[in-house]
Amino acid sequence: MPSGGSRAVRRGSWRIAGDLPASFRYAAQGLGYAFISQRNFRIHVITGAVVFGLATWLQLDLIRLSVLMLTVAAVLVLELLNTAIEAVVDLAIGRRFHPLARIAKDCAAAAVLVAAISALMIAAFLLLPPLLVQLGI
Repeated sequence: MPSGGSRAVRRGSWRIAGDLPASFRYAAQGLGYAFISQRNFRIHVITGAVVFGLATWLQLDLIRLSVLMLTVAAVLVLELLNTAIEAVVDLAIGRRFHPLARIAKDCAAAAVLVAAISALMIAAFLLLPPLLVQLGI
C-alpha cells in the first residue's frame, strides 16, 4: 500500500484540470505540442486542409464531407496517440533499447499508417469522380 504522502498526491491528481477551461487548455497544449514537434502531424493537418479545400471547391454534399471529416480526424487522433505512446515508452525505458518498446512504437506507427492509407483511398473515392467531372475528363 502506498504511503500516506503518495496517496494524498494521487487522491488530488484528478484536480489538475479542475474546470472545463483548464481541460481545454491542456488539450490545446497537446495539439500545439504535436503540431510543433511532430512532422507527420503537420503533414496530416496540411493534407487534411487541402482535402477540405478541394471538397469545398467541388461542392461535396454534407454526407461526403462528413466522411472526409471522420477519416481526417481518425488519422490525426491516431497520430496524437502515437505521439503519446512514444512519450510514455521513452519515459518508462529512457534511452535503453527494449524489444517490447520497439513493438509498442512500431505498432502505434503502423496504426497511423493504416489509417492514413485508408483515408487516402476514401478521399480518392470521394474526390476523384467530381474532380474529373469538374475538369471535363
